[in-house]
Amino acid sequence: MALEITDANFEEIVLKSTKPVMVDFWAEWCGPCRMLGPIIEEVSNDYEGKAVVGKLDVDSNQEFAAKFGVRNIPTVLVFDKGEMVKRQVGVSPKNIYTESLDELL
Repeated sequence: MALEITDANFEEIVLKSTKPVMVDFWAEWCGPCRMLGPIIEEVSNDYEGKAVVGKLDVDSNQEFAAKFGVRNIPTVLVFDKGEMVKRQVGVSPKNIYTESLDELL
């Protein structure tokens, strides 16, 4: 299951991770975000132990959404060794997300 990422744990989970990290910036009221949710859960299960996959609710946690320029949701950011290396805005097929992680493994 995708981790719940917040402003409070973002640095520890995302920026200090030794594994690739995928963060889904979303909100409860966002229809496309709800479409993407099951895909993110599948990716989380598929990459368990190999990568970190989490979700950040932008309504409750605005600091890192602002820091990384997330203006539209859903936005999925991929981090490697604390650096943002990929940005995907909107809903895409699952393979787009898995390829982003595969490139880093």
